[in-house]
Amino acid sequence: MRPKIYLFGDSITESSFTYGGWGASLAHHFSRTVDVVLRGYSGYNTRWAVKVMERVLPAANAVAVFFGANDACLPDRCGAFQHVPLHEYKHNLHSIVSFLKNRWPNTLVLLITPPPIDEEARLKYVFTILASLIHPYVENPTGLPERTNEAAGAYAKACIEVAGECGLPVVDLWTKMQQLADWKTAYLSDGLHLNETGNRFVFEEVVMKLKTEGLSLENLPVDLPMISEIDPNDPLKAFEG
Repeated sequence: MRPKIYLFGDSITESSFTYGGWGASLAHHFSRTVDVVLRGYSGYNTRWAVKVMERVLPAANAVAVFFGANDACLPDRCGAFQHVPLHEYKHNLHSIVSFLKNRWPNTLVLLITPPPIDEEARLKYVFTILASLIHPYVENPTGLPERTNEAAGAYAKACIEVAGECGLPVVDLWTKMQQLADWKTAYLSDGLHLNETGNRFVFEEVVMKLKTEGLSLENLPVDLPMISEIDPNDPLKAFEG
C-alpha cells in the first residue's frame, strides 16, 4: 500500500532507530505516507553486504546505502578483519547499485558517505574495549586508533565517485560535518558513531536529498483518510470505494 524506503548499512544505520536516531526521525517524518524499513548490520562492510543483499533487500521505492566506515578500518591495526581495500569498496558499491537497479529499475538509490573520524576519541574507545575484553578484535599492540580521518575521507571520496559514475544522489557526510568547527563533539559520540545532534544532521541531509529526487511529503499521498476528512455524522463513508 505504501512506498518503502530501506536503510541498508552498518552500525550507524542499525542504531538509527534508537531514540533520536536518524532512521527513527525518517519514519516519523514520513508517517502515514512511507514505510521506513531498517536493514542495519553492526560491523558490516561492503564485502559482507554484497553477500547478504539478496536476502535482505526486497523490492523498494528507495534504498539508502550507507557503508564505508568499517571498510575504512586500517589493515595493520586492530580492526583489520573489517578492512576492505579501496578499489574493492568501489566495486562492491557498484555491485549493490547494479543489483538494485537491475531488479527494480525505478528504485531510487541514495549513497551516503562514511562520516569523519575523531581519532583521539576512537583511541579512547579502543582502550575502553580492551579494558572490558568484550570483543575479539581488541588486541591493539600499536596503541593507535583502528581508523583515521584521512582514510575515512578516501572512502568518502570513492563513494562520491561511484555516485557520479552511476548517476545517483549522494550525501557527503565526511565533508559536510567537518564544516562545523567543533564537529568532533557536536556530531559524534565515540569518534565514529552519531550522537543526537549527529543523527539530526544525517536525517536533515537525507530528507533534503530525497526531496530533490522527488520523494517528499508534498508529493506523497497519505494511505488512508485523515481524521479531518472523516464526516462525524457518517464516518464510514470515508472508507467507501
